[in-house]
Amino acid sequence: MPGVTTWAEAGRAVWLEENGRGLRAAVGRFDPGLPGPERRMRPVDEALRGFGAAALARAAAAAGQWAVVDEVGYLETGCPPYREALLALFAQKRVLAVVRKQAQPFLQGLCRRPDAYCLDLDAPYGRLGCVIMASGQGRRFGGGKLLAPLHGRPLLQYALDATEGLFARRLVLTRDRAAAAYCERQGAEVLLHSLPTRSEAVRLGLAALTGAGAPPLDGCLFCPADQPLLRRQTVEALALGAACAPGEIWRPAWQGRAGAPVLFPVWAFGELCALTGSEGGGAVARRYPQRLRCVPAASALELFDVDRREDLARLEALPPEKYYT
Repeated sequence: MPGVTTWAEAGRAVWLEENGRGLRAAVGRFDPGLPGPERRMRPVDEALRGFGAAALARAAAAAGQWAVVDEVGYLETGCPPYREALLALFAQKRVLAVVRKQAQPFLQGLCRRPDAYCLDLDAPYGRLGCVIMASGQGRRFGGGKLLAPLHGRPLLQYALDATEGLFARRLVLTRDRAAAAYCERQGAEVLLHSLPTRSEAVRLGLAALTGAGAPPLDGCLFCPADQPLLRRQTVEALALGAACAPGEIWRPAWQGRAGAPVLFPVWAFGELCALTGSEGGGAVARRYPQRLRCVPAASALELFDVDRREDLARLEALPPEKYYT
């Protein structure tokens, strides 16, 4: 895509290259006299003012909707013509830009633009919790559903894999002692309980994640343990959606039909805790259709939950490469 790319050569220079043209210029020069442990580069104003600003202007005039700027850092902020060319590019194109995280007004202003979606690469999903709902008694399945094998792996393992590493804190909620022991062996936090209803399990999970002394959460995903074709990419898309629009309810959908898991913002926690009887989080989501946002599932099977042994047999008979085709 049109735009510019920069990189540092330790002890020598910072280079700026115009994408697609192969032309480059040094926009920073190493200065050992500068303070600090970082690269200690001094801006080359004439290169930023001439070559850099012109490269951005050509990107703005190029065909297509998009441009790329990798990156915008402290060198660029001291050159008004380069800053103006960058703002003109933002006005003309949709810009995928990497911006240095620094307390500098121009850089912070780019991130705070009302038309910008800013993703913090150090914490891309914010502080989200996850409750894996593994409390069903498996009556229709005939018991032991969570550890039933699918292509050589326990059903529960698929939920663990899909949610691994994306959340500030994740909890498996189950009545099944064998499943709880399995989670402990995997190093996954687990809470064994004997509460009879779904609403009580929801309250228990939220209380465990948000109780006294727990760091505050931005939202919480409730993920079923019996939906083995749920992709990690879909869970990640839900988390990124919540980072983009933190006040909305996020869930996957296939051809307009929404399914699980469901990611609730923090304002919904009170309503989740007020659920009664067999109600689950879906009851809260249905009350606020105007707050619902969906990400596309890869196939109908991604939202398919295993209730009966024949459901598991159906998936077992289908080669994994056919799941999403």
